Amino acid sequence: MRQIAALRYRSTPRAKHFYREAARWHSACPAAILCRQQMSVLVRSWQQSPSFCQLSATSQQTSSSANTAVREDKRIFWIIPNYRTSPSLYPYRPLRQEQKFKLATEDAFDRGTVALAVLFAGEAQLTKSNPPFGQGVTGYARYLGTAYADFVIGDFMTEAVYPAMLHQDPRYFRRATGSAWSRAGYAVGQIFWTHTDSGHTGFNFSEIIGNSTAVAISNSYYSDRTVSNAVSKLGVQLGVDMAANILKEFWPDINRKFLKRDARAKLGYRDSQY
Repeated sequence: MRQIAALRYRSTPRAKHFYREAARWHSACPAAILCRQQMSVLVRSWQQSPSFCQLSATSQQTSSSANTAVREDKRIFWIIPNYRTSPSLYPYRPLRQEQKFKLATEDAFDRGTVALAVLFAGEAQLTKSNPPFGQGVTGYARYLGTAYADFVIGDFMTEAVYPAMLHQDPRYFRRATGSAWSRAGYAVGQIFWTHTDSGHTGFNFSEIIGNSTAVAISNSYYSDRTVSNAVSKLGVQLGVDMAANILKEFWPDINRKFLKRDARAKLGYRDSQY
């Protein structure tokens, strides 16, 4: 009877007619249920009606719009690039080699990456992390160029070159379920393990060796080329990637619970009590 009651709230005249017919059949049935044949006739008539077709098209359009909105959310806090995050592991579809290089290109040349390089360059100049670069505009230009080069080289090594060579998947697959601690541990763990193109899991050589290669290349334009400094840079980069994974895991929750709620409040909306 719940299927029949649902028809009552359709606003179209045809839906109201189906509800009246269903109610008449229901009252006439001694067992207080519709027989299978009557229900089949009712359902077929409803599915063939214009109102049902319009409702289906609207639902598909809404679902498509929602999926598009998820795909378009490519930055965390509108700055940090988020191109390689996948909302779920299932169903798993491996990336082609050219897709991995496209992913690295989107990350490396995104305006958010440039903004991060600007911030990192400013911090490096304030702390005088590389004194030979000097101060002033010329010194800042050197800091900015090397900071951006670090991002670009790191993106291509960890998302394209080594994933293509080792047949590993550079994407981050959100867990989205479980406690906050378990999800945070999962996010950190994906630094050390990843999925292969064949659907299996294994040690994340692309992340570790890729960042190690990026640090080794950066020694060509930084003055401090000691082993201890290189190890320190690698540790910092892995820590940054861990923090980025945690943000990728919880960003949809933060966006939904706080940011979008604030936006709705500014527009005068209220959360429904029902």
